[in-house]
Amino acid sequence: MTTEDPDDRALWSQAAGGGPRAFGVLFDRHAKAVYNHCFRLTASWAEAEDHLQATFLLAWRKRGEVRLERESALPWLLTVATNVVRNDQRSVLRRLRNLRRVGEERAVPDHADQVAERLDDQRRMKELLGAVAKLPRNEREALALCVWSEVSYADAAAVLGITEGSVRARVSKAKSRLQQQHRELVHTGEDR
Repeated sequence: MTTEDPDDRALWSQAAGGGPRAFGVLFDRHAKAVYNHCFRLTASWAEAEDHLQATFLLAWRKRGEVRLERESALPWLLTVATNVVRNDQRSVLRRLRNLRRVGEERAVPDHADQVAERLDDQRRMKELLGAVAKLPRNEREALALCVWSEVSYADAAAVLGITEGSVRARVSKAKSRLQQQHRELVHTGEDR
């Protein structure tokens, strides 16, 4: 962002006023971070793509209702993305339960065999998510925002509604627990 580029709050206001170009700039600015955040929550590049699209579609629909509290839209977008992923995971679980009741289980073809690197990323990320799932929810959220998506502690504190010191403590505890048990997994999920 140059000194002439408007900040996210100004772009959001323009988009709320009907400026699709301003929203496009916000998308270009934050899509990669949201995409990588979604991958880290799902361990699937394909699902991350779907969740990225759903996040920005929801942001577009809510652009007139939501007022950014911070200069950056990224913390809010990451929170929306987290909720999109959670809602999708709940929907998947409901569909699986319904399929079990009916007695039909259909195999879903895995097209990722052609992309060995992505498959390996997904395997490692699933292992890490298994380890992260054992952490308390507050530590998982702080870790995802501050470590994986590189949101500042101050912005994470604002989004989570806690003090910056609490965010730092949660991140520190999460890292310590993961490193004790899963040292080789901590650096999984490189950005694409």
